[in-house]
Amino acid sequence: MKLTLKIWRQNGPDDKGGAVTYPIDGVSEDMSFLEMLDVLNEELIAKGEEPVAFDSDCREGICGMCGVMINGEAHGPERVATCQLHMRSFRDGDEIVIEPWRADAFPVIKDLCVDRGSFDRIIQAGGYISANTGSAPDAHATPVPKNDADRAFMAAECIGCGACVAACPNGSASLFLGAKITHLGEFPQGQPERDARVMSMTAQHDHEGFGGCTNLGECSRACPKGIPLNVISQMNGDLLRSLRHQS
Repeated sequence: MKLTLKIWRQNGPDDKGGAVTYPIDGVSEDMSFLEMLDVLNEELIAKGEEPVAFDSDCREGICGMCGVMINGEAHGPERVATCQLHMRSFRDGDEIVIEPWRADAFPVIKDLCVDRGSFDRIIQAGGYISANTGSAPDAHATPVPKNDADRAFMAAECIGCGACVAACPNGSASLFLGAKITHLGEFPQGQPERDARVMSMTAQHDHEGFGGCTNLGECSRACPKGIPLNVISQMNGDLLRSLRHQS
């Protein structure tokens, strides 16, 4: 395929930045999106030009590092992480606009790379669980209803890629926050700090500059792991309960 790429180039958070157009030829439909960017960078390096900076690590849809906006959609036209998006989703002659996540809480480091340290600080604000240490307990020592376990594991699939924030018109991280609070709150081991956890993590979310949730649902539609919108409802319920307990 022959494509035209319009890629956001920015030297740092204080640089104005702008879109630069790159023609690219010989793209196989079997390439992943990141492999296509690798090919472009090899061409740029051969010409003595600066390669495009973008994040990636596992390239298996697990780590969440690779997210970019593709033609205005978080991760692109398919409901997968960018690294799992293949060029067969595009047509010969297409123009593809590639931008970094857009959110005040995700400042641009360079080109398509953004600083998602705010997510780490939200996780850190959650603290630790209280659990007895010592010998390993029997697997059946603490019964957990299957529905609770299934919901916890579903929420734990969140990879923290930031697509929910990028897709949200308000720049809210409520889906990410709800997923983290839900997967910790479904198990017995997560109960001792449940109230303190939701209050601390919510406060950190707001401190980082993320917007508020207005239930538009764009976050869940963009999530490559299909985290449902109702984790936000559970987070709000936990927060209201913790405020009642506090008062």
